[in-house]
Amino acid sequence: MSVVPYKDKEDPKKAQVAEMFNNISPKYDLLNHVLSLGIDIIWRKKAIKMLQKDQPKLILDIATGTGDFAIEALALNPDKIIGVDISEGMLEEGRKKMKKRKLDHIIDMQMGDSEGLLFEDNKFDAVIVSFGVRNFENLEKGLADMYRVLKPGGKTVILEFSKPKAFPMKQAYSFYSNTILPQIGKIVSKDNSAYTYLPESVQAFPDGEDFLAVLKKVGFHSTVCKPLTFGISSIYVGEK
Repeated sequence: MSVVPYKDKEDPKKAQVAEMFNNISPKYDLLNHVLSLGIDIIWRKKAIKMLQKDQPKLILDIATGTGDFAIEALALNPDKIIGVDISEGMLEEGRKKMKKRKLDHIIDMQMGDSEGLLFEDNKFDAVIVSFGVRNFENLEKGLADMYRVLKPGGKTVILEFSKPKAFPMKQAYSFYSNTILPQIGKIVSKDNSAYTYLPESVQAFPDGEDFLAVLKKVGFHSTVCKPLTFGISSIYVGEK
């Protein structure tokens, strides 16, 4: 049974995730930075640096949300970044952001399903995702589609929450994510379910070596896992 945001609803996970992000989209950026104490910005920079040597020219940012990871990827000097997301609310916030920063000519925000991408095979030099893969309804299917649209020799870089293993960070993180985080999220976003779903989805996610195994299963090679900040999140890299 997969973890879903709204346990009283019968809708599939994909529909519930879209609804949740539509609900919290106006406050999403603020909440992200507050709840991670701003560390998420540093994590994104580190993840993008994993592509520095490759200098990809066409990048796909999956589960782009409001486009923060896409903006970070501009450091690679690409010709074009396409961001896709299933939440129109998040995309709308992202489009406003791109227009305000005069980035809408290089970052294109599109409605799209990560598990059924509307792009031809072997199109992108790099496929990136930040804090999105644990929201996939079918993880293997989503990763396989990312592999399909990636050019041979291209890389995927995935930033995702993971579970700290060592004392005392394991206990401190558990207390923060299960007690403090949902309370702040509820007050700011007015969506009671969104920030109880977050720690539950992290708990259910196959992180570390388990995630690398799924990447390898769908075809990626030269896979790497780089834990960040005592294992609160991790960067995963795979090549096609």
